[in-house]
Amino acid sequence: MRASTPLPELPSHLRPFVVTQDYHRYSAEDHEVWCCAMKQLTESLKDTAHPMYLEGLKRTGIALDHIPSIDEMNVCLQEFGWSAVAVDGFIPPSIFMEFQALKILPIAQSMRSKAQIHYTPAPDILHESAGHAPFIVDIDYAEFLQRFGEVGMKAIANSHDMALYEAVRRLSILKESSHSSAADIDAAVAGLQQLGDAEILPSEAALLSRLHWWTVEYGLVGDVEDYKIFGAGLLSSIAESQRCLDNEAVKKIPLTVNAVLTPYDISNQQPQLFVTHSCKHLSQVLEEFAAAMCYRKGGAESLATAIEAQTICSAVYDTGLQVSGQFCEVLCDAVDKAIYLRTTGPTQLAYQDQQLTGHGGDYHSGGFGSPIGLLQGFSRCLSEYSMDELKAQGLEVGKGCTLQYLSGITVTGRLENVYRQAHRNLLLSFSECRVTDLSGRVLFSPEWGIYDMAVGAEIVSVFGGVADREAMPLYQPAAVAE
Repeated sequence: MRASTPLPELPSHLRPFVVTQDYHRYSAEDHEVWCCAMKQLTESLKDTAHPMYLEGLKRTGIALDHIPSIDEMNVCLQEFGWSAVAVDGFIPPSIFMEFQALKILPIAQSMRSKAQIHYTPAPDILHESAGHAPFIVDIDYAEFLQRFGEVGMKAIANSHDMALYEAVRRLSILKESSHSSAADIDAAVAGLQQLGDAEILPSEAALLSRLHWWTVEYGLVGDVEDYKIFGAGLLSSIAESQRCLDNEAVKKIPLTVNAVLTPYDISNQQPQLFVTHSCKHLSQVLEEFAAAMCYRKGGAESLATAIEAQTICSAVYDTGLQVSGQFCEVLCDAVDKAIYLRTTGPTQLAYQDQQLTGHGGDYHSGGFGSPIGLLQGFSRCLSEYSMDELKAQGLEVGKGCTLQYLSGITVTGRLENVYRQAHRNLLLSFSECRVTDLSGRVLFSPEWGIYDMAVGAEIVSVFGGVADREAMPLYQPAAVAE
């Protein structure tokens, strides 16, 4: 039976994006298009693609005479520690990256039409199997691809990114569909153009998508004078795999991290391509970019990036406590060090990517706020104190207390609970609580209910999305455009 099924170990929030590959839905013409395209591609690429390409096709279960079965591919991919699942065309970039981080190739089940045989802007099984899978057999490349997924999961996307994703997805589907009218396509192009013309600084996710495009999708390896093709977009496009060899029509640029400064157009052939020295070099460039990302930097600047993004992000205290929500404010001291953070809307508290019991988005539905920093009269971080030491400092469950931060923030209330994990205090809960800053601004008032105070001296990481994706999934599969 040729029908792919979701892998049993797949996280529950990813399963809605996996579809069954109904192999019998492929028509004789679909198989004919596959055979014709693969025959032309392998003949054209035998001397211009990286030598691993043809070998990789065979070793990953991709035949030239029929559309591959996902299950047949998985039999071969498991040798390399990878697997594949069928998906329905475009999926959210962060979901795509998570699959990749888990060493799973998401493969669109659709097959390009005969009219689109040379190139299609929409993801299809030819592009994502014959384009992406072959180089999994190269250990260095496979490690780069997985690491890209891990880094991509942490990238902060903004609201413009999501609008752009939806616009690109719709346009690609319309261009591929034989039922689309010229008016529909023109309207989608205009909408995408309007978003593209918007003067918005690219987010981390947008910059990283450019690096993915110029390497994984449209990468060359070697040097600018002598190179081979390895990018999936080139390997699956008869027209562009030939055109890219024209050095006058397509400029060749040595790959550096500055490739993220070059935008791309998914619906047109590329005017320039980047050449990497090797797969190891790909990883070096990726790590150079990752080193400047908010998940590695943390601090007030990264919180400000999350606020500007207007999307769900996560901040990590040095204690390991994770706060996931839409950040709306960060207060800083005189030297611009973060001293208080605040979210709006459903917020999740987690530790080691596991939601704290009773602290999901349903409980913190209106947002969350908490100090960041050290306390006056405490010789070390509050997280490091035992229950007896807390009592000696005047912090005892059921009794009133006042905590004064070095930043000037004051927390006064009755301690109701101390949440401890891994021998550390992560969260203190107060009733009848009032929180003020140095100027007297009220940050929390007793009538608002229980005040849950995060414990930690600094924010060491800020990343896109939520900490516990199973408990608070952000995405659902979008309906296919009509």
